[in-house]
Amino acid sequence: MDFRSLQLFNHLASSLHFGETAQAMYVSASTLSRAIQRLEEECGCVLFLRDNRKVALTHAGHKMLAYSTQVLKDWQILQAELRQDSQALQGELSLFCSVTASQSHLPALLQRFRVQHPGVDIRLITGDPALAIDAVKQQKCDVSIAIHTPDFPTDLSFSRLDRIPLVLIAPRDWRLTQLSQIDWRKHQVVMPEHGPTRRIVYHWFAEQGIRPNVYAYVGGNEAIVSMVAFDCGIGFVPKIVLAHSSMAASVTQIAVDDIEPYELGLCCLQARRHEPLINALIQLELS
Repeated sequence: MDFRSLQLFNHLASSLHFGETAQAMYVSASTLSRAIQRLEEECGCVLFLRDNRKVALTHAGHKMLAYSTQVLKDWQILQAELRQDSQALQGELSLFCSVTASQSHLPALLQRFRVQHPGVDIRLITGDPALAIDAVKQQKCDVSIAIHTPDFPTDLSFSRLDRIPLVLIAPRDWRLTQLSQIDWRKHQVVMPEHGPTRRIVYHWFAEQGIRPNVYAYVGGNEAIVSMVAFDCGIGFVPKIVLAHSSMAASVTQIAVDDIEPYELGLCCLQARRHEPLINALIQLELS
C-alpha cells in the first residue's frame, strides 16, 4: 500500500467514475484499475461495487476511505513540517554575558529564541561584563550582552535591551540611608578596577566636586557588593547586580537620582550583523 494508491482511491471514492478519476489524476484507466485491485487484495475485501452503469463504495470501502483520508492528511502535515525543518535555521550561536545578565535578562530572551529557532544550539560563555566588547572584537563569541559607552567601537553593532540604574550601597551596620549622611572624606569607597561602572562613577564624582577616598579597586560588580557587605566601604553597583546578590541583605541601598544609568544591549561585529543566526537573535529582541 502506497500514498499514490491511496490518493487514487480517495479521488475515485469521491468521483465514483473511473474515467473521471483517471483523467484528473493523470493515469490511464488500466493503471487506475490495477491500483484499486491491489488495494482490494491487500485489504482482503471488495472496496467498490461496479457494473457497466455505476460505481459505489462498499461498507469496507467506507471504512477504507476514513482510514486513507486520515493517512493522507497526516502525510501532508508531515511533509509541511519536514519542509519547514529543512528551511529552519541550524547551527551554533555563541553568546557572552555576565553571570548576573545570565540570570536577569538571558532566560526570557533565550526562551523566545528557542521557541522560534529550535534547531540552533546556544553556547553560553559567562565572565566579567567589562570584557564583553573585547570578546566580540576578538571573535571569542558571536554576540555579547554588553554595556554601551560613549567610546563604543564604531565597528560594533549595538541593540538596546534595557536601561539599568546604578545604586549606592553601604554596610547595613553603618546605618546610612541618605546621600547627605555620607562624609566623602571619611567614608571609604570600593571602586571597580575597570569597566563602565568605573567611568560612570568617576564622572559623577567629578560633577559633584568629590574626591573619593578609595579603599580598594576590585574586579567585577559582585565583588563590590561583597566588599561593602564586609564593612570595607561604600560603592556603586548596577541595580540588577544587587537584586541577584546573596549579600543584598547585608547592605543598605541609598538613592542617587542624578547618576547615569547603563545602556544594556546585544553587541556584535557590524560586518556580521546580518548573518542569519545573529540577525535572528537581534530581530527577535527588536520585534
